[in-house]
Amino acid sequence: MRTTPALAAAGLAVVLLASSCSNSSGSSQPTVPASDAGATSPASPTALAGAVDPNAPEVVEPGDIPDDQVFIAFAPADDIYTVKVPEGWARTESGADVTFTDKYNSIALRSSPAASAPTVESVRTDGLADVASDPTFTLADVTAVTRNAGTGVLATYEIGSPSNPVTGKKALLAVERYVVFHNGTAVTMTLSGAKGADNVDPWRIVSDSLAWK
Repeated sequence: MRTTPALAAAGLAVVLLASSCSNSSGSSQPTVPASDAGATSPASPTALAGAVDPNAPEVVEPGDIPDDQVFIAFAPADDIYTVKVPEGWARTESGADVTFTDKYNSIALRSSPAASAPTVESVRTDGLADVASDPTFTLADVTAVTRNAGTGVLATYEIGSPSNPVTGKKALLAVERYVVFHNGTAVTMTLSGAKGADNVDPWRIVSDSLAWK
């Protein structure tokens, strides 16, 4: 039996239509190449070993105390001692605690009753209790020292400053803490400034100026 051209064309149309329906009824998702099978999306970023801690104190512009800084005598309310402090620095007082500040530079003074003179061991274990728990605290050394007011103990360490009220950042401070004893009274003198500041001479003036009354 001969097939006419019209019937052949009709048959081809039926085959194409059936193929189209078959493809549209299946999944519309593209086929994943075999080479990509098992591939995963990139992992979320994690802290790498040795990465900078964003909460760590910053090393800031030191802000050296000027060579021509004028020092004036200061005596606390109980009049137990006198000490020279930089003129013009802001002063805050709370009981026996007195603090003088200028930028990151600070002189903190505290007097308290004491049964005996401090030792290297007593300062190392008890004399740093107010700062030792700070996660930014790093002790450098604790040594015996002699100043004009007598023998005492010097602790040197680094610590983060109070957080900046605007940025929330902390500056890294270098600190000298002197503890000196006389007639049942201990004076703790804490001198601090931004790490890298050249305050050797000013701190020597302050620490050597302590005198008992």
